Amino acid sequence: MGKLYVVGIGPGGVEHMTVKAHRVIAESEIIVGYTKYIEFIKPLLGDKEIYSTGMMGEVERCEAALRLSKDKIVCIISTGDAGIYGMAGLILELKKDEEVEVVPGVTASSAAGSLLGAPLMHDNCNISLSDLMTPYDLIKKRVELAAQGDFVISLYNPRSKGRSNYLRECVDIIRMYRAGSTPVGIVKNALREGEEINLVTLNSLNENIVDMFSIVIIGNSKTFIKDGKMITPRGYENKTTY
Repeated sequence: MGKLYVVGIGPGGVEHMTVKAHRVIAESEIIVGYTKYIEFIKPLLGDKEIYSTGMMGEVERCEAALRLSKDKIVCIISTGDAGIYGMAGLILELKKDEEVEVVPGVTASSAAGSLLGAPLMHDNCNISLSDLMTPYDLIKKRVELAAQGDFVISLYNPRSKGRSNYLRECVDIIRMYRAGSTPVGIVKNALREGEEINLVTLNSLNENIVDMFSIVIIGNSKTFIKDGKMITPRGYENKTTY
């Protein structure tokens, strides 16, 4: 009897994977994943069988993982958390009688947040600016409502060659509800090779330094900078007992 593990490998370095992620990868006979992400965990693979596809091969990978798991232990990997813009949802939609277990990982906003300081200490949300799966008008509506609700906003997939204007347009929407001095953290390749960290404001954000390997975290009305760190207060100073 086989089994399929849907594993979030975190931001890309093996040291930032969970203990369970390490264990189920070690137990698995076959590893399925996007070619670039397979490279992130290459030190853990040994002589395991690998099934990989290029960009946009998500359905093919998921179908293959389910098929192979009929009689073998298989692991399909996603960066970050498999249940946040990862493979968990598609696997569960496609599965029939296969045994599936989802193993969580560190998502990009958590990884970037740890480098910026503590920007996610209060209510926050993740919004992808990729319109491959979601109409852009709906993306802008979600951005506006999150800004109006004073959420800390983590923007995934913030900018690509085909969507060079989306980030600027969404920042302009947020500025309707938030001061131009609001802190913004831009992290590229969080917790892996090529890491870059920039702390700016809504007014000074330069979208040209942002790409698909970046995440943009926009503070709420209370977020501030202290000693080079981005902090969103939870409000502890106003409470004496809990």
